[in-house]
Amino acid sequence: MSFAKPPKDTSLSVVSVLRTERISPNFVRVTVGGEALSVVGDHGFDHWFRLFLPREEGRTSFSLPDRVDLLGYLKFLRMPEAIRPYLRNYTVRAFRPESRELDIDFAIHGDDGIATRWATRTNPGDTVALIDQGRGFEFSAQAAHHVLVADETGLPAVAGILRDLPRDAVGTAFIEIAHAADEQPTDAPAGFDVRWLVREPGEQPGKLALDTVTSWPLPTTELAAYLVGEQSLATGLRRDLVARGVAKKAITFSGYWRMGKQG
Repeated sequence: MSFAKPPKDTSLSVVSVLRTERISPNFVRVTVGGEALSVVGDHGFDHWFRLFLPREEGRTSFSLPDRVDLLGYLKFLRMPEAIRPYLRNYTVRAFRPESRELDIDFAIHGDDGIATRWATRTNPGDTVALIDQGRGFEFSAQAAHHVLVADETGLPAVAGILRDLPRDAVGTAFIEIAHAADEQPTDAPAGFDVRWLVREPGEQPGKLALDTVTSWPLPTTELAAYLVGEQSLATGLRRDLVARGVAKKAITFSGYWRMGKQG
């Protein structure tokens, strides 16, 4: 099952960087804010959005469409490339509507990606824009056990889901990270087993989580799964779970990125 459609009343929010913080060896947290966040709904769980970043050279125009549907995306592509912002998808790490502040956690992998470079170099006062896309996770009251799996790019989504799940929810979360110090506190329900998987230096991201979960004995109760991160992790685990009897409709998955491909 893919992510749900975005809210119908989405709107463009042009905001400013308020502060940045290196919260662990491989994560930078950027806090943005401004009155424009008043139009953003507080969806919780894995609330995500389209993020428009300034170009690395020259001037950037943030005169953008309010939606990223087919028409809106075509309008975006028709902008002159020299002033068109970079477009990426990100998850809300924390949203404080009362103070019009939103935290975004960036997983830092070297200096190859546009978003990585921006997160490590941006300064307070810099401008970005975002369009709310709602959430992808929907809680299944029928499932007796919830399985959440992610690499570090999906950590904010899984952390948000653990925070907002009903307190009597039961399940297991597998979160792969590059360094033990990247582990973050999670407000998980008491019935959740949160397992941090630290991969070896040089190991392909997502492989440790994939290998761990494919060899994990599934609970015998009805299952719901949420799988995000590197493409082969999300699709590989979906195939494995379906082969082991989990209904396709009980699996939400998304390949956030693909090894060897930027953007």
